[in-house]
Amino acid sequence: MQFLPEGSTPYILAFFAFTATLFPLLRRDPLRTVPGPLLARWTPLWMIYYSRNGNMHTKMIALHNKYGTLVRTGPNEISVSDPEAVKMIYGAGNKFRKSEWYSVWQGHRKFDLFAERDEAVHRAQRRLVSNPYSMDALKMLEPYVDQTLSVFLSRISQFGGKDAIIDMALWAQLFAFDVIGEVTFSRRFGFLDAGQDDGSFAQIDSALKSASWIGQIPWLFWAHDALSPVIGNWLGVAARHGSLRTFAAREIEARKDRGSDHRDMLEALTQIHREKPEEMSEMAVLSMATSNIFAGSDTTAISISAVLYYLCRFPRCKERLIDEILRVRKEGEGELTVSLAEANRMPYLQACINEALRLHPAVGMSLPRVVPAGGMEVDGRYIPAETVVGTNPWVIHRNTDLFGPDADTFRPERWRENNKGQLQRFNFTFGAGSRVCIGKNLSLIEISKLVPTLLLRFEIQLANPDAEVKQNCKWFVKQSGLYMRLKPRQVEL
Repeated sequence: MQFLPEGSTPYILAFFAFTATLFPLLRRDPLRTVPGPLLARWTPLWMIYYSRNGNMHTKMIALHNKYGTLVRTGPNEISVSDPEAVKMIYGAGNKFRKSEWYSVWQGHRKFDLFAERDEAVHRAQRRLVSNPYSMDALKMLEPYVDQTLSVFLSRISQFGGKDAIIDMALWAQLFAFDVIGEVTFSRRFGFLDAGQDDGSFAQIDSALKSASWIGQIPWLFWAHDALSPVIGNWLGVAARHGSLRTFAAREIEARKDRGSDHRDMLEALTQIHREKPEEMSEMAVLSMATSNIFAGSDTTAISISAVLYYLCRFPRCKERLIDEILRVRKEGEGELTVSLAEANRMPYLQACINEALRLHPAVGMSLPRVVPAGGMEVDGRYIPAETVVGTNPWVIHRNTDLFGPDADTFRPERWRENNKGQLQRFNFTFGAGSRVCIGKNLSLIEISKLVPTLLLRFEIQLANPDAEVKQNCKWFVKQSGLYMRLKPRQVEL
């Protein structure tokens, strides 16, 4: 009696051969006990798919809720949410270097604070340029932030009527981009005046989308780079190394030609080049200017949008904040815009900012690092050296052990309670450890000034409170469809 189809013997033998090979591999797999999606065990395709489809941030929250503190996301990659492990990975003096994922962002540039994987090189570069990005240096540029903020107020006031509706996510990005132009090159890019950008937003979005998934298989980027003279540019990430860099170079030359009546960030960076040309080349100045343009607008715009969104969703918090703003303004300077000094005297404002950025940090993907020699132990599991580990800000910010059982709820008061120090230690809004974003101070200045100024001048509501704001994660989690209804507020300053 024949039980098997004729000709099936080779397939059966192949199956047993595959099984015989597979089981020893499974037994030797050092990450075999770490749970996660089945596909992620064998191939980077799982990470590629979710890096492209735009919901990595919410997917990782769901996976950690399902599997716990460790989730396997690739053949050699683990997502971590254990607080002690997070401190080990990102803490001061750690030896966890950035992974190859960042090489795609760096390309051939020798000076790149975000993507540099050699800690000694990064440390030297950051020390070199830290002063222009310090809070003290940036405070000197506050009048130029004010100029752009005044244009922002003027433009949205032109919508007129008692029931104007604007796309706040768009206008926040136009504002943030023009601020970058003003403080870096002493010239706004004119996006607020035009009510639209010049195509730069699409280039940045394309680069982010491309780098997010290509970083999972960096060899593809380098193969494309080698072949690009023949096949041309097929990858959006090249915009960070090409068209956006050209844009920055053009702005630098224009700034040199017209001069400036004050010391902007470009002048500060150029002075470092003049004093230490061997450490800070002209190409390094260009890299820093490009980074300002590339990252400086998205992170700030996303953050402004998040703060305003949550305040509108929670009117009690908004009204309490408005009371604080009015109280401080009565003691203040009475200028058109809220000053940074005034904003710093508004503890509830700072709590609202911290809370909104906790629930909606700009970055929605893991910050990958490589386990150093000797490995590490997390939750009773040994993770060997050279394994890629990382924490997603959206995951750690919802850890109930750190932020309480109501971690999914917008409650600014938590930042004014006794455990504020712990909350700040696990605040990944601008990165962690020695790799905190160097643009953090400028972003906080913009947020701290725009939000109270806008609330002071306008009554703000969501145009459609029942509509879900769309989120799209391509490294940054950008909002779209954030329509808000603005009505001029009558206040006596």
